[in-house]
Amino acid sequence: MSAVTQHPAAVGAVAPDFELQDQHGTPVRLSGFRGGKVVLVFYPLAFSGVCQSELAALRDLDVDAQILTVSVDSLFTHRAWADQEGYGFPLLSDFWPHGQVARAYGVFDDAKGIARRGTFIIDGEGVIRWSVVNPAGTARDVAAYVKALADIS
Repeated sequence: MSAVTQHPAAVGAVAPDFELQDQHGTPVRLSGFRGGKVVLVFYPLAFSGVCQSELAALRDLDVDAQILTVSVDSLFTHRAWADQEGYGFPLLSDFWPHGQVARAYGVFDDAKGIARRGTFIIDGEGVIRWSVVNPAGTARDVAAYVKALADIS
């Protein structure tokens, strides 16, 4: 099976809305955060080295935005990881239908069955204002999130 080439959701477009369960089984809807900024972070898998360092950096950020993270892991995996690492933000499960939200944002890797490292900053109107997609194994620069958030009024 050949991988389908996807293009990440475009800056300036309305962010695709979704509802996923967090690590506690609570439904979280993106549009529920309208009026405030959202940092939407897709990552491949819980308990992996690069993902763990990225989410730890997010945990320690002091920004005026809601952080939402998404992977194809189950909510049970997310709960164990959040409890172990002290993540206070929602870890959202894109488990079933498998990768549906990652596909909507153009960051699903069909060949591997996981999300790529995509980040989208969404403004209070629900518009994507900044994004980055990093190659597998390459950590994102969390300082870039802080700068991008500061540039959004």
